[in-house]
Amino acid sequence: MELYLIKSAACLGAFLIFYKLFLENENMHTFKRFYLIGMVLLSFIIPLIIFTTYSETSEIISPILITHAMSTASNSITFLELLPAILWMIYFIGVAFFTFRFSKNLSTILLKIKRNPKFKTPSYINVLLREHVIPHTFFNYIFLNKSSYDAKDIPAEVLFHEQTHASQKHSLDVLFIEILQIIFWFNPLIYLTKNSIKLNHEFLADEAVLSKGVEPSYYQKLLLVFSSNTPSPHLANSINYSLIKKRFTVMKTQTSKSKVWIRSFLLLPLLAILIFSFSTTKEIEQESSELVENTIQEGASKAQVKEYNKLAKKYNDLDQNNMRVKKSDVDRLTYLYNLMSAKQRKNAVPFPNFPPLPPAPDKAPEPMRVVKGVNDTSANAPPPPPKAPKSIKVIKGVNDTEANIPPPPPKATKVVKGVNDTEANIPPPPPKAPKTSTPVKDPIKTIEKLAKEGAQFYLYEEGPHFKDGRKITKEKAIEVMKKVKGVTVNIRDDRYLYTIVELKVPGC
Repeated sequence: MELYLIKSAACLGAFLIFYKLFLENENMHTFKRFYLIGMVLLSFIIPLIIFTTYSETSEIISPILITHAMSTASNSITFLELLPAILWMIYFIGVAFFTFRFSKNLSTILLKIKRNPKFKTPSYINVLLREHVIPHTFFNYIFLNKSSYDAKDIPAEVLFHEQTHASQKHSLDVLFIEILQIIFWFNPLIYLTKNSIKLNHEFLADEAVLSKGVEPSYYQKLLLVFSSNTPSPHLANSINYSLIKKRFTVMKTQTSKSKVWIRSFLLLPLLAILIFSFSTTKEIEQESSELVENTIQEGASKAQVKEYNKLAKKYNDLDQNNMRVKKSDVDRLTYLYNLMSAKQRKNAVPFPNFPPLPPAPDKAPEPMRVVKGVNDTSANAPPPPPKAPKSIKVIKGVNDTEANIPPPPPKATKVVKGVNDTEANIPPPPPKAPKTSTPVKDPIKTIEKLAKEGAQFYLYEEGPHFKDGRKITKEKAIEVMKKVKGVTVNIRDDRYLYTIVELKVPGC
């Protein structure tokens, strides 16, 4: 057991070093997710692989002389004898502690879901909490602060970040590594692996947000705003997970396809080295006739005499005319009888009177050999193999019948306007691209309608001194529309939870 744990830890350490050196800082996060889970499983499987080899041994007779020596038995128990029991006790105490912590964390999340109000969407469930918490996710449950959610102060990018955790089922990876941590709590590499898995989850969520067209600089500011010292649950994915600086660095990294293939192929020699180094080789001896003579005392032991008497009595009780004898039993009886002393043979059951062996059967006649020019007659020569049928050659005007000529391939249908231009022959037109921005015809009425639906308004000033958009109220938006001429109104959705209305004012 100890050797297996050492081999498993060595495999996990080698996989983890390869990940830290060649994969962690690369923009190939989906591959890294499967690599991290796969390396944990392979670390426990490789030491269990057994390669079997077979070898033949010659007949060896090696006498072993065992002498009796007087030994004084000690009644005292040493520390080395108690050490295994102490280690097992410490191990089970650790398992009990981590099982209690896992159960407590899981029950805390389940109680939050049960006791707090929930807002359901088609794919996710927002759990609204009274206490001030940072957004975090457990399966399809997203935990948010109720007051911030009602006031719509949580940016859409943050919500989409948490929705990515839920849609990609990152909680399954966390539960898997947490259960392994209960069993192998003494292995520090498990903790490093758990941190790498959680960090890669944040890489995946960041990548999903940036793929929506969000500016990296703006998103990085949001991460800094939501990065706090508030602890997040152990079983949940949180946006303020540590190592923000590394996440910023990875956001700017672009990994080419050739680089991905090279890093992937480097795994093959690593895997081969680990299997060769930490698997087990078992050697099996074939047809070994090694005989060992144990000279503990003069003659055979009591167990051997008992075995001999049982076998000898069995064959002595059989009728010699209908006796069926096993060669293995005869060899065993002979071996035991030779071991016994003269006194043991006198007191033992008489050696059975086995019938003589039957004569060997006559050899089967050899097959006749046919020699050319001597005995190659029609009776001795084997018949020739049948000839393959000839292919039929089609000749025009002779045998060009329908059975011999293959049918021609079907012709493609040509669509002619006004003749066969039916719906079945004309392919459907390609779908149109969806629009992301809609011009507004009646801005003031539209602003009042969107404000009732929860839209947010942003004011932009155009010109040489361009300023970032700032958030304004509905009343301010209507006032700008009435007082300023040339205002441009755009409505943007981008699949967020609320609508964004942009008011662009000409610069001064």
